[in-house]
Amino acid sequence: MESTGTSTAPEAGVAAPDLDLVTVPARQGLEAVDIIRRSADRSGPVGPVLHDGSGGTLGFLVPPGTADAWDLPGSACTQTNGRGMRFGDAVSPTAGATGWLLPPEAVGPVTDPEVLRAALGEAARLIEAADNCR
Repeated sequence: MESTGTSTAPEAGVAAPDLDLVTVPARQGLEAVDIIRRSADRSGPVGPVLHDGSGGTLGFLVPPGTADAWDLPGSACTQTNGRGMRFGDAVSPTAGATGWLLPPEAVGPVTDPEVLRAALGEAARLIEAADNCR
């Protein structure tokens, strides 16, 4: 799969552009991050990733419009319309607060939704196989 690289990270301290956010359970999301990073030379890089304060979910920033056709079980995709997000804040989040696992200024473009879909599917299969080995 080829990454579209449709959006790049904005400058530090500016409001987020209109992007969509795919949220998944943290375990599956962390596996997907690893899968995408290992295949980045073939499929494109992983983009900015948020974590929630409790550590239960991860959120991948994806191009606007992704939510219109997202249908992967176990995940959700929401239109953010730039609400409530700022890029490049110098202060790290406090304990229990939502923050960046992979900040925009460190990773650049958003994650290609097709690459993310494939990585989340592979991650789910790996987790199921590992859980069945117990």
